[in-house]
Amino acid sequence: MNTPSDQIIPQVQWLEISDANSEQRLDNFLISYLKGVPKTRIYRMVRKGEVRVNKGRVDVSYKLTVGDIVRIPPVRVAEKKDEIIVQPTLKYSLENHIIYEDDGFIVLNKPSGFAVHGGSGVNSGVIEALRQIRPQQKFLELVHRLDKETSGCLLIAKKRSVLKVLHELFRGDGIKKTYLALLAGQFQRKKQLVDVPLLKNVAQGGERMVMVSQAGKSAETLFTRLKQYQEATLVHAAPKTGRTHQIRVHAAWLGHPIIADDRYGENEVNKTFKKRGYKRLFLHAEQLQFAHPVSGAPLHFTAPLPEDLQDLLNHEKPL
Repeated sequence: MNTPSDQIIPQVQWLEISDANSEQRLDNFLISYLKGVPKTRIYRMVRKGEVRVNKGRVDVSYKLTVGDIVRIPPVRVAEKKDEIIVQPTLKYSLENHIIYEDDGFIVLNKPSGFAVHGGSGVNSGVIEALRQIRPQQKFLELVHRLDKETSGCLLIAKKRSVLKVLHELFRGDGIKKTYLALLAGQFQRKKQLVDVPLLKNVAQGGERMVMVSQAGKSAETLFTRLKQYQEATLVHAAPKTGRTHQIRVHAAWLGHPIIADDRYGENEVNKTFKKRGYKRLFLHAEQLQFAHPVSGAPLHFTAPLPEDLQDLLNHEKPL
């Protein structure tokens, strides 16, 4: 007997696989398409031959290709959840902050104050907004993440094949990321490589934190001094690894936390700078460099520092 929250797909469906789902595992495709259907039911459908590809039985690990015909049997699925509401200000910001776009990916200058995706009390983020702005685009996925308060270069894939290549570049050393950060105090060295491991999700006062610990994963960040001010230093931070909050924790470990970092910064320093207008974390993903995932051509993208941060810098007193 149906419950009010359930609905039945009453008949067999035959779905043709497009480029958006090419190279995706069958089980992942079904889990995404049949939202609300328990995974155990999905795996049982494949195992019993109710789901077929090109009229034949396949394993759940089968990699789909363009033109495959997938048979979906009648199945009960949960009704769709309430529509995701995306702030109009976010939609406007995204439409006006695209740095580069081609058939395979988008480079976006993400505005500060917006999460890259919904979850953990956040109804929606950048990726949900993009999907609403471009309903005709069948595939849009984040390649990597930026913290909510961090602005700058963010990669979004428009094809699964491109997503796979970019993920491989991120896992290796194929993508060079460079951030602008304003650190508290006078950073004396021209360059300093921080190579200390980080441990994720250490609870402190009820808050999940990342901390330097020999029990953590290796992490490397190269800090390069750009300009010294009387009470702060502007640096380039180039992470060699991609750990959560890596630049923020490494900067704090150096004794020069990022200005307005409410989680890893110094309270008195933050209070002083907030009185002068520093209302958000001064961390900006300025540059991305990598080879084009299709052509292999070298690419270099730069996101200009947001006006609010640039105005604050202009009022700092240099040494």
